[in-house]
Amino acid sequence: MSTSAKTRTDEVHARLRADILGGRFAPGERLKFTPLCQDYDASVGLIREVLGRLAEQGLVLANPQVGFQVKPISVDDLLDLTRTRTDIECLALRRGIERGDTAWRARLVATHFTLADTPRRDVSDPTRVAPAWEAAHADFHDALLAGCGSPRLHAIATALRDSACLYRRWQEAIDPYDAARDPAREHATVFQHAIDGDADSAVAALAAHIELTTTLIVASRTPS
Repeated sequence: MSTSAKTRTDEVHARLRADILGGRFAPGERLKFTPLCQDYDASVGLIREVLGRLAEQGLVLANPQVGFQVKPISVDDLLDLTRTRTDIECLALRRGIERGDTAWRARLVATHFTLADTPRRDVSDPTRVAPAWEAAHADFHDALLAGCGSPRLHAIATALRDSACLYRRWQEAIDPYDAARDPAREHATVFQHAIDGDADSAVAALAAHIELTTTLIVASRTPS
């Protein structure tokens, strides 16, 4: 693939991914080639490649009967994802802390500073999370995982985080003003324990951070 073709594929991938996470396409909705080609000014081959990449990231399903569709969301799937994600991300974080790599620690400090310094809410619509915060949040969580020393473990953990994005958007819709949680404090707690080299406390804080999203979603789906 030429450089220009790869750039174009990456561009369409970023746009379609953002549209899925932004709610333009509903969970379970079919993703049809003709309208996608028109909307993103792309060929069928390019759209197929992008959808395949999104399927690898857990945001899209490829079904022989219906083609591609946005991943449906359910409480059962969320519970399974949360258990698996907690196991894998906590393992990656623990290994990073135990290795104590200077470059990893430096990146963790930098990404946490950026995250803490970036407003979480969109100024024009306080119920929406700002794109700049989303990017800073992704960078910080990736930094937590990247010190594990295993490209395979890092890739698995990253894929699980991508799969969780739809559910995190669901939780944000339930609690648009963060009344039930304090994301800044949650991130600061994980960060401080990691920098201090306290693997047990860092892992416990990360697990609590991941599981709180699930707890809030499940509570919202349970009749009172």
